[in-house]
Amino acid sequence: MKAAAGNTKNDDPLANILIDCGLPLIFKASKALPLPAVSSNKKEFVRAYVNSLTVFQKEAIVTSRRAGQTWRLASDEGKYLRGNDAAPAPLTFLTIGMVSSFMNEIIALAKLRRISLNAIVLVQDNFYSMKGAMNLGTMLAGAEDVHIEAKIDSPSDQVTLQGLVTDAIAASPMGALMRDHKTNLFTLTHNGKQIATKTVPELDSRLVGADHAGNIKMAKGDWAQILTRGDLTPKNQNTNSFAGSSLANHQNRLLHLRGICTLREDGVKVIEQQLFNPHGSIYYFLSDESAQDGGHALAPNAATYISAGIGFCFMTQFGRFAKMKHSKLHAYSIVQDAHFTVGGASGCTGKAGDFSPLETHVFLESDEDDDFARHILEVAERTCFLHAFCRTSIKAKVKVSRL
Repeated sequence: MKAAAGNTKNDDPLANILIDCGLPLIFKASKALPLPAVSSNKKEFVRAYVNSLTVFQKEAIVTSRRAGQTWRLASDEGKYLRGNDAAPAPLTFLTIGMVSSFMNEIIALAKLRRISLNAIVLVQDNFYSMKGAMNLGTMLAGAEDVHIEAKIDSPSDQVTLQGLVTDAIAASPMGALMRDHKTNLFTLTHNGKQIATKTVPELDSRLVGADHAGNIKMAKGDWAQILTRGDLTPKNQNTNSFAGSSLANHQNRLLHLRGICTLREDGVKVIEQQLFNPHGSIYYFLSDESAQDGGHALAPNAATYISAGIGFCFMTQFGRFAKMKHSKLHAYSIVQDAHFTVGGASGCTGKAGDFSPLETHVFLESDEDDDFARHILEVAERTCFLHAFCRTSIKAKVKVSRL
C-alpha cells in the first residue's frame, strides 16, 4: 500500500484526499526509510518528507534514526483556513511532541532522583501571534512563552517537585529549542532547478531528493487507535476566530492550543489536544518511545511529532500565501532534517538538551518566475509560527500543583 499522494493541482474546495484515500491518519511503515550518514554529533537525526495533497491537506513521512522507525502522519486545517478539518492542525503536532518529551524527562529524572510519582498529569499551553498585512509585506508570526502545569500525586514536598519539573524541561531538547535562537537553513528548487535563496539563510549542502518517500507500505497493526477525534474544543477568552479568518490580509491575533498528557498503565502517553484559537476540534493522540528508550514503539515518539509539526506548519504558509495571492503554485514539498540530542535524563547524559538549526530543502512547481519562488519562501519562513518558535527565545512558565 502506498501513502496518499497528490498536490495542489487539485483545487476542488470539497476535495478530501485524507479521507478518500482510506488510510489511517497515522500509521507505521513496514520498513524504516534509510537515512544518510551525517557529521552531526547529535544522537538523534530525524528526516521528514512533507508533501502537499491539496491546498491545506498534507502528509509527512518521518524517520527517526534513534527509534529506527518511519511513520506517516497527516494534517489538515479547519474552517479558519476553509479546510476540511479532516486531521489535526499543524501546530498541534509540536504541542504533542513537546508535552510528550517533557513527560519523558520528568519520569526519567524522577527515577534518577528516587522521587516517587503516584500519578501525574501534564498540561501545556502554547501561544503564538500573527501581526501585520500580507499586501504590505509586514505580516510576521511570533511565538510566546509556554505555560506548563504539572499536576502530581507524590509524597515529596513542593520544592522537590518544582525542581524536578523545571530541570526535566531543561533536559529535553525542546528546552534548548525554546531557550536558544536558531537560524534555520534552506535550499530552494523551482521547477526542477536549484536556485539561490537570496533572502533567507542558505544551506551549503548537497541537494537531497524530494521523492524518496513515495512508496512506503503500511505495517500490520491497529493504527486507527493512535489518533481519534473528539468534539469541538470549548471556547475560552482567546476564541475569536471565524471561517476564513486566517486568510485575512490584515491580522493581529493570538493563537492558543493546549495539550493534556497522561500515562497509561503500559507507559504509553495519552494526549488530548484542544484548539482554542483558531477554533478547532479536539483530537486524542498516543505517543510512545522505542524499546531502547523504555517504550514499546506502539505510536510515534516525541521526536517524530516535533519534526512533523514544524514541517506541517511551514508548508501551510506556502498554501496560504498562494491562495491569498491567487498565484499559480501547483505543487510544493520539503525535506526537513533535524539534529538534536537525546534527553539529559531519559538518555542518561546528565546534560541539558541541545537542538541544531533545521535544514530544509524546499521544492516548488509553479507557472511563476524564480523571483516568485524566492519571495514565497521568504514569506513562508516569516509567517511560519514554528520557525518563529525556533528563532525566538521563550520561557517555560512552570506551575506544580497537587493532583
